[in-house]
Amino acid sequence: MRLNSILYMAVTCALLTMSGCNDFLDTQNYVKKDTSNFPQNVDDANQLLTGVYGELNLLNADPDDAPFFISEVASDDRFASGGVNDNGAHGADKLLRYGVDQFANTWKKHYAGIYKANVALEGYEKVLDWESEAQKNSFYGQTYFLRAFYYFDLAQLFGEVPLILNSAGGNFPKSNADVIYAQIASDLKNGIEMMDATKYPDFEAGRATRWAAEALMARVFLFYTGYYGESSLPLLDGGEVTKAEVITWLEDCRDNSGHDLVGDFRNLWPYTNEYTIDDYPYVAGKIGVDGQPLKWAGDGNIETIFATKFSNVYALSAGYVNYYALYFAPPINVGKSTFPWGRGWGKACVTPNLWDDWLAEEPTDLRRQASIIDVTDPNEMKNYTWGANSEMEETGYWQKKIIAVAAKDPSTGGFVNGFAVLASGARNHIQFCNTTDLIHIRYADVLLMHSELTQTTDGINKVRQRAGLPVISSYSLDALKRERRFELAFEGLRWFDLMRWGDAPDALEKQVGQPIRNAGVLLAMSSFSTGFKARYEATGGFWPIPDSQIDLSEGVLKQNKGWIEADAMFEGW
Repeated sequence: MRLNSILYMAVTCALLTMSGCNDFLDTQNYVKKDTSNFPQNVDDANQLLTGVYGELNLLNADPDDAPFFISEVASDDRFASGGVNDNGAHGADKLLRYGVDQFANTWKKHYAGIYKANVALEGYEKVLDWESEAQKNSFYGQTYFLRAFYYFDLAQLFGEVPLILNSAGGNFPKSNADVIYAQIASDLKNGIEMMDATKYPDFEAGRATRWAAEALMARVFLFYTGYYGESSLPLLDGGEVTKAEVITWLEDCRDNSGHDLVGDFRNLWPYTNEYTIDDYPYVAGKIGVDGQPLKWAGDGNIETIFATKFSNVYALSAGYVNYYALYFAPPINVGKSTFPWGRGWGKACVTPNLWDDWLAEEPTDLRRQASIIDVTDPNEMKNYTWGANSEMEETGYWQKKIIAVAAKDPSTGGFVNGFAVLASGARNHIQFCNTTDLIHIRYADVLLMHSELTQTTDGINKVRQRAGLPVISSYSLDALKRERRFELAFEGLRWFDLMRWGDAPDALEKQVGQPIRNAGVLLAMSSFSTGFKARYEATGGFWPIPDSQIDLSEGVLKQNKGWIEADAMFEGW
């Protein structure tokens, strides 16, 4: 049977990559290692695990078709924006495809991560010098978590996908959603049970933990039960994960992890870093909700439960830096009139609807201005140029959570492209100086998921109080939805929330007619093709499998519904 490239590359190449070539601290040559002599010891096992983590960085290197980027531009809170030739992003914003292989990179990278996880799980059995059973279990638990993470990404993006659980490869059809989610839940349950209860901050930043597995289990439970209309998550042994169990795990994370909310919402985001804050009028000299001067909590802070880490020293290619910060920064020249925002590629402007809805529903919420740049505000932009680089779908609103943050250089009086240049010696180059974490799970989400599952106000009110807002007296799903939209805006969750709540069709249709500028010319957002709502109903919110993978499978893989029709193609503005 022909080996399907969805999966696995040549064994020699795979052994090289699984052995840690993604680790920028690793210089040892593993080319001569193969399955007959690798792994042998704990150091080898660590190289295997490092390779599994490494795909998180490689996914970041080309965000255009990655789940985080797609979930942002497909949602009702952001347009694709960018240049006139960014047709893949523009199409995804409208649930259309541009070309037949648009998602090839994310498909391959996720399956590369799964392959490396499978190799690692098989390889750990060969290691004979584990220091303790707890150490061995930690390696297994982290790997199960990562395999679940990669599969959950695929399941949210594509729906049903091939399920491969060994390193042998093969040509596999799609698995049923119930089977995929049973595997994800079983892997996460293994992770929860095998990783110990080491509290923050006594574990290595960037590593998966029991707390991360508990939080991800809740996210998986909410998506699966919401989207598929089920009451529990299946397990491989025929059992199930119940709502009560998920609540217990969330409470374990809440009460025992050492994680907590940072004192002020603005301290979560890098614009409050010490090299920028004093020159940024919005935050300079401000006192936070906690009564303390604003100060960035930093990477790996108490609220970060799981994140992709990056390198300040070895940032010589895209995989080593947070490319989303480059993607999401406006296409401006760094200087006094645009400070503190660094230059980027101008993708994913915020929709006017979000700004207006937020103002109408929570007029005193500090998180709105803490999360969104309004270019007409002189404290944000003193001299903004509309239509720079022929910007498309430009709204005048940009998010400020994941963005290039510049700083003044005290030695020259000029500006550097990113504050990491001063903080840690990063390269002063727009593509290589954005090294802040890409946060996947933070503690505020744990509190909100707990409120949603228990239908109580405790978690919601903790999040609201941190934002300086009054508490709510009774729980409602509408209140929970608003809180998630505002607290977690621009963090890659809104699209999947809309899917699981069944709110996507109506929310997406509200984008039609919103004011945008294309190359500086004011116009209204078009519905394109058959319209946002119709496209969602045609596809169920899932994306097309790359045609190259279907071809390689010789027809074993079938295309997702809604993606072979002529009106599924985006022809450009």
